[in-house]
Amino acid sequence: MHWTDRRERYHETIGGSACIHPGSVYDAISARIAEELGFEVGMFAGSIASFTVLGAPDLIVLTLTEFAEQAYRINRAGKLPLMVDADHGYGNALNVMRTVQELETAGVAGLMIEDTLLPRGFGEKKPAVISIEEGIGKMRAALAAREDKSLVIIGRTSSPSISGLADGIKRLKAYEATGVDALFIAGGLTRSDLDAIAAEVKVPLMLGGVSGDMQDTDYLASRGVRIALQGHQPFSAAVKATYDTLKALRDGTKPTALQGVASADLMAKVTRAGDYKSWTEKFLD
Repeated sequence: MHWTDRRERYHETIGGSACIHPGSVYDAISARIAEELGFEVGMFAGSIASFTVLGAPDLIVLTLTEFAEQAYRINRAGKLPLMVDADHGYGNALNVMRTVQELETAGVAGLMIEDTLLPRGFGEKKPAVISIEEGIGKMRAALAAREDKSLVIIGRTSSPSISGLADGIKRLKAYEATGVDALFIAGGLTRSDLDAIAAEVKVPLMLGGVSGDMQDTDYLASRGVRIALQGHQPFSAAVKATYDTLKALRDGTKPTALQGVASADLMAKVTRAGDYKSWTEKFLD
């Protein structure tokens, strides 16, 4: 499949003047729904990948192959530009290169590489970040591995909330200097934190979940933030709906009495039944 068009649209989003919320997606159907509803970008998180593929918490037990395969399933289902959380690149800088190659092939529009020390080491009680030198090496490796220059490489750090704002700004500036296309800041920030960061870096910014007065998208846009995550509630909602439906059936509720089930029309829309009907008539009848 041809991926460049969606990558170019993703570039337009982060190169614009507005701050948008991506749609959190985890499979082909959720991606189609997000696209149908008009989301400019889909977001596939590492935590959600672990939940979806393994039914396991976000402890970096998912493999690159499993992650890339699920990203490809999402991408082939539609044309929604997909950004993904590639965690620490599944290892050192050489592993980062392999990660970029696999995810570029899988069709993602943008991917993040972070400088968190992952997976958790023996005896580690608190989150930690790798050295800034290793972080720079990972960003440079990611850029070197990219073949389609329209693929967006995003440097990610949690350092402001782990090692302090000064170290966070130092890292962001160093990653920007490698040539990454955007920077993602995870962890809690205040307005004064973001003001300080925005004064030091020029590439587009992205934020993890924000709360309180940081939810003002006009303010975020004025500070160079182009994408702000809202969490991953769609997957949690799907888990709750599945649990409630199965429990109701187990408790004796008749299928016709179930509440909150997708209509036949909605199922036909998200599975693109009309396309398959047309192809059947064209090629099989």
